[in-house]
Amino acid sequence: MTPNAIDINVDVGEGIGNESQLMPYISSCNIACGGHAGDKDTMRNVIRLAKKHRVKIGAHPSFPDKVNFGRIRMEMSCAALFKSIKGQVDDLFNILREEHRSLHHIKPHGALYNLAAVDERIANVIIEVMKTMVLPIKLYVPYKSVIEKLAITQNIPIIYEAFADRNYHEDLTLVSRKEAAASIHNEAHLFTHIFNMISKQKVKTITGKIVDIKAQTFCIHGDNPNAVNLIKNLGLRLKNHDIQIR
Repeated sequence: MTPNAIDINVDVGEGIGNESQLMPYISSCNIACGGHAGDKDTMRNVIRLAKKHRVKIGAHPSFPDKVNFGRIRMEMSCAALFKSIKGQVDDLFNILREEHRSLHHIKPHGALYNLAAVDERIANVIIEVMKTMVLPIKLYVPYKSVIEKLAITQNIPIIYEAFADRNYHEDLTLVSRKEAAASIHNEAHLFTHIFNMISKQKVKTITGKIVDIKAQTFCIHGDNPNAVNLIKNLGLRLKNHDIQIR
């Protein structure tokens, strides 16, 4: 049965500057908190925009690597990585408290997210950060991932996430950004991609194979040059199928 509402999330506070255009069309956001992008001023500004548009707020920590936008693996000890992720989340959390807003979720960024899906050591560090959080903050995870399994065993509340604007391999890992077919830019293709995941819990992989997938929230990357138009168009197409974004 096709749901009558879904959550659309976008990565924001990454220096693109399109947050005011995106916020009216989304239901949750992931705010860069200093690792790959952003600082306390950008965090505060995006929080205020999210508050204005009643958008749920998540932390978007990454490897501490602004030069590479958090998109390549950094060799760090577990202790150093824990300290970095925890520090990023705490910075956002403290500003949220000042702005009288709550933290809804945590979603790792870039290489950290992709590695946590397959690497138990990296996934465990993120789980340990989650265990320090007092509130029932949720963790965005990919379906059938290492971090999903660890979170479930540790009683960490999860929300399954899929990507509306990215192509998948058969093992549900994302096609590398180094490949031309990594991202989806065509509005009709993007809608078909996400609608199959919503209505059938299936995704067509880069090889053409159809595989099972589960998702409760769907991401469109805010740094996609056409992100605003993609999200506007997606919202209209979903509405035509009686699916709301909320």
